[in-house]
Amino acid sequence: MNKFTIRPSRKTRFVPLLSCIAAAILVMPPMHVGAQSDYYRHVIFDNSLNKDGYYFSHAQANGPSFVEQQDGRLPVDAKTFRTPPNAIRIQWQSAPAGGWNAEISVLDFRNRRPGLDGHNLYFSIYTPQPIAAADMPLLVLSTSSEGLQVAEFPASFSTPLNLGKYTGDIPASRWIEVRIPLADIQSASIYNFRPEYTQSLIFYQNRADNIRHTLIVDEIRVADASATHSSFSAPKNLRATGYDRHVELEWTAPDSVGLARYVIYRSEDGNKFTPIGTQIPGIHRYEDFLGKSGVNARYKVAAADWAYHESPQSNEAAAATRELSDDEMLTMMQQACFHYYWEGADPHSGMTRENIPGDERIVATGASGMGIMSLIVGVDRKFITRAEGVERLTKIVDFLEHAQRYHGVWSHYMNGATGKTMPVFGMYDNGGDLVETSFLMQGLLAARQYFHGSDSGEQSLYRRITGLWETVEWDWHRDKPDSDFLYWHWSPQWAFQIHHPLIGFNETMMTYLLAIASPTHGVPASMYYSGWSSQAVMAQQYRQGWSGSTDGNHYGNGHTYYGIKLDVGVGPGGPLFFTHYSFMGLDPHSFHDRFTTSYFENNRNIARINRAYSIANPKHYAGYGPDAWGLTASDGPHGYAAQAPDEADDIGNITPTGALASFPYTPEDSMAALKHYYRDYGDTMWGVYGLRDAINPSANWISPIYMGLNQAPIVVMIENYRTGLVWKNFMANPEITTMLKNLNAATAEQPHL
Repeated sequence: MNKFTIRPSRKTRFVPLLSCIAAAILVMPPMHVGAQSDYYRHVIFDNSLNKDGYYFSHAQANGPSFVEQQDGRLPVDAKTFRTPPNAIRIQWQSAPAGGWNAEISVLDFRNRRPGLDGHNLYFSIYTPQPIAAADMPLLVLSTSSEGLQVAEFPASFSTPLNLGKYTGDIPASRWIEVRIPLADIQSASIYNFRPEYTQSLIFYQNRADNIRHTLIVDEIRVADASATHSSFSAPKNLRATGYDRHVELEWTAPDSVGLARYVIYRSEDGNKFTPIGTQIPGIHRYEDFLGKSGVNARYKVAAADWAYHESPQSNEAAAATRELSDDEMLTMMQQACFHYYWEGADPHSGMTRENIPGDERIVATGASGMGIMSLIVGVDRKFITRAEGVERLTKIVDFLEHAQRYHGVWSHYMNGATGKTMPVFGMYDNGGDLVETSFLMQGLLAARQYFHGSDSGEQSLYRRITGLWETVEWDWHRDKPDSDFLYWHWSPQWAFQIHHPLIGFNETMMTYLLAIASPTHGVPASMYYSGWSSQAVMAQQYRQGWSGSTDGNHYGNGHTYYGIKLDVGVGPGGPLFFTHYSFMGLDPHSFHDRFTTSYFENNRNIARINRAYSIANPKHYAGYGPDAWGLTASDGPHGYAAQAPDEADDIGNITPTGALASFPYTPEDSMAALKHYYRDYGDTMWGVYGLRDAINPSANWISPIYMGLNQAPIVVMIENYRTGLVWKNFMANPEITTMLKNLNAATAEQPHL
């Protein structure tokens, strides 16, 4: 089931509403993460975010045989590794009449491009005690993450490989790189095995010698000929900045051919420097989470090739962590997340990538609008200069003027290099996406008012953004001239085949408001009531279909949850992004309708209900509590998920953007969550773009990605709490003032509650 389904089952009921199925302040120039795509076309495993067991692994023994495991996963070794800070440990004992297997799967993240590039499989191994070649495990490769289970098309698996043939006898206490030509791998499946689509390596029992063995495995990759020695100059200008619990490192270095990684060294005594982590090519920052304030540390960085040869080390840089004030913590969090939209943006277009790491071709229209609002905050907070902000916004507008449009509407996803539509959700998704366009336009209109200076660059931006705004044909998405509803998609090939009406309450409110506000292709203000808050039977069934509740199926709610009354919202309010996406620009203090006198208070109550549910924690998930709440849409152990405060839609994810983007509504509770997430989960969650997308303690899972739709609401909504900056600029657009007057008039014509 996908987002286009109008009435999904209870299990996936919030999916159709998702608009994405989708860190002293030192200014650094934008850094491109284009090398990530190439990196993950080769690397299967480098390090584990989890400190105990590697999430993307599986270990199982039967009979008298033994394999070490941590809750069914292979343990992580933080003392012995080829690349810091850890490796995977396989410890086994092969007994007669028994068996064991240890599976290591490809690091799985959203929009990872399929296929591995190269003709050889490489991995490094280490053993504390010698192992004879005959006692080495067998190895099977699978194109499924299900290991040795029965394959279903297109999954397949290889014939067993005798690992000892490629390793020989293994000496103790020395790293050995294993090379297996992919040409040696044959299919044992009923379908042809394609080694470039390998998803798992399964080590399993060979000779039953009944002896305990230990093998440390690290740096699994597919590549061509074995790496040769590369000569790199030392990274330069290493700088270290201390924050509350972490130190941020920044350096300059050319990403030379053959560069595999940067290796970070730390010393806490000023003498011995030990390797603590790596950074991939293209990113010249590293976040060292030390876990407490008052820690002094010194650092050096080296560049390394795939043969593990390192350059001379950089200059030494020192910093100390210190307790930050609440205000400093907010700035720290905003700047960290801002890096996603500054350094992590597509280099061709300046647009926002859907997720990082991910398919670097894909830029997301809605997330780019949110990124533009983050750009405003970045300029105002002096993370970047105003001139840099104008330059970036100009690049974005250049791109948007030439990108594919459909009656003025952009598609959900585009190729950042070409502007062409990328139908990520399937063949029907090859046209205009009105909801994503509305999120983009919300950002552009806020920027139009902010960058409204007297210089020619800003004046040009004002005119060009106005041109983009006035050429969006909102009225086209009525399908028929007399339709009561706006529809999400239109395609030249499929027309309104998807035919998904926009019905609230959810994140798509902005679409109706901008359609009403449009000075050139507007729709009547009455459509707010005939479509968005429709009382038609179809609209009632729609709301009840995806919520599984009759509460709020008439748009207005009126019920009380955990002692908190909710004016508007289906069930107990839905995912928190409902109160974020449309209200990043739209000031909820200024907005009301016949169903509620204040959307600010209504949004506050949705956040309060969400927190109360997490405190009650009816499904007893690990980690939930007064400072760990905010059920919303995010990455999850089994893909993208929209959590809500009800048992059907709660899967145990803790998603930072939920509570942190609610700062305007629940400042004290959001601050408690910020400190908890950063201080207590920062050792695994804190990275170059702030907090990772989500964590699920019950599943021992940590998201490997950051998402464009989730970092920006943190930046923008914290700023709206602090200064109201984005709200003020969006609301200053004259078309928004006119829209509110027209909507008030339409409200006055509606029956009283």
